[in-house]
Amino acid sequence: MEAAMGLMRRIPPKHTETALSALLTLLPQHSSDLLSQVDQPLQDESHPKNKPADMYCRPRFWPYRCPWSNKYHPPLEDAPQPSPELRKLEVEANEDVDGSKSGHGRRGYLQEGAWDAIHVIEVGPEEEDIVQYCLTSTVMLTLTTDNESSGSFNLSGSIRRQMSMKLSFSEGHLCNMGKMIEEMEGKLRNSLDQVYFGKTNEMVCTLRPPAELVQMKLPDTR
Repeated sequence: MEAAMGLMRRIPPKHTETALSALLTLLPQHSSDLLSQVDQPLQDESHPKNKPADMYCRPRFWPYRCPWSNKYHPPLEDAPQPSPELRKLEVEANEDVDGSKSGHGRRGYLQEGAWDAIHVIEVGPEEEDIVQYCLTSTVMLTLTTDNESSGSFNLSGSIRRQMSMKLSFSEGHLCNMGKMIEEMEGKLRNSLDQVYFGKTNEMVCTLRPPAELVQMKLPDTR
């Protein structure tokens, strides 16, 4: 299991599904652990009854409960459902996330790339207006370029981090969760910038000398 998780940490996100399927075949006794610990890139699931397209990270063809319609696709008999209180919180979260898209998601890009962020939050019982939150976040990055000047290039990887905080319940769960996710994504962006982009920039500058050095060639002595 340890070797399998080490392998999955080194697999590019776009190959995660194929690698996970192979490991499930080789290690059926660890299928439950693999499925619970390995995050997969988000996938788009469009359905006529869904308000927007759903984003999910489960294995393909598994039943999925839409957070908008609260129905499973494909239909599943005796499927577990959230409690009325939890469902109300989910509806409010949907509205908040939908409203935040205008400030974060509707932008143009000059290259092909993807940034998948998966956040799992565990909420402990309330004690004297204080709640214990545990946030586990995974960010998967894929960036590809293909042009005449720089050639083909693919940069991909993933980072997982965990954060625990005790916060006052006076502002509500959604507010507390939002603050934690925003702080976590900021830390993950910095890590990606230093680990992936910083190291890649260092390697490229080592392999390809700056334009100024190319122009300052030594004269031909022949």
